[in-house]
Amino acid sequence: MPKYIGAHVSASGGIQNTPLEAASIGAKAFALFTGMSSRWKSKAITEEKADEFKRNCEAKGYDAFVILPHDNFLINLGSPDAEKLQKSRDSFLDEMRRCEQLGLTLLNFHPGSHLNLMEVDACLDLIAESINITLDQTSGVTAVLESTAGQGSNLGYRFEQLAHIIDKVEDKSRIGVCIDTCHSHSAGYDLASEEGYAQTWREFDENIGAQYLRALHLNDNKRTLGSRIDRHELIGKGSLGEEFFIRLVNDPRFDNMPIILETPDPTQWPAEIEWLYSQIKTN
Repeated sequence: MPKYIGAHVSASGGIQNTPLEAASIGAKAFALFTGMSSRWKSKAITEEKADEFKRNCEAKGYDAFVILPHDNFLINLGSPDAEKLQKSRDSFLDEMRRCEQLGLTLLNFHPGSHLNLMEVDACLDLIAESINITLDQTSGVTAVLESTAGQGSNLGYRFEQLAHIIDKVEDKSRIGVCIDTCHSHSAGYDLASEEGYAQTWREFDENIGAQYLRALHLNDNKRTLGSRIDRHELIGKGSLGEEFFIRLVNDPRFDNMPIILETPDPTQWPAEIEWLYSQIKTN
């Protein structure tokens, strides 16, 4: 079972060094910010750095399908504020184009928030419209909706909400979903129990469709089932527990996609990655 497990590595040493950073922790996949995580627009990536990034990916064996860039945290594609919505759309387009430049094929993002200023369905429609506008101006990069914990007014915590957005996206070949295990557990999906685990993925398949699952964020949950609070915990140290992670790494539905750790202590990532691989049963 080809599992591609890694972590969200820092680009502080230059984006071209992120594949080297990932390889140094034993990662077979990785995530990164292609720019600043808290700015609307980041400094352009030079062609020299983009070429070096591609060369380092090739040297370390990272194909584009195992690399999961994340957009900046300011973007809200469902913003009820017209000015913020336009800034979000411009920023998201810039993020997509950075991925194009780097030869990447996925861009992970949080769907958006209604900020208690508009109806849920209207916000979901607006998110889909924002995605359509961006996909029309780009090529080759899939927009990957991340499941959320439902904290505050954030949408995307119910599979039905993600399905609503996907239904309104015109190019179905360029839309996908990343399930964050901490977020979805906090949102009320009982991934921890064997029965709940099976039921969760049944609901995913029925509401969204297995073909749209493109990535996982693998985090334990510092809070509890249904808390609607987003607090990541180290693997096996939270309310999901070790048995959940053993079940997941042996589940073939997660073959051939990036499985990304965002657990709170980066110094633990090499050990967590090693432990996860050690739990994969061989026939």
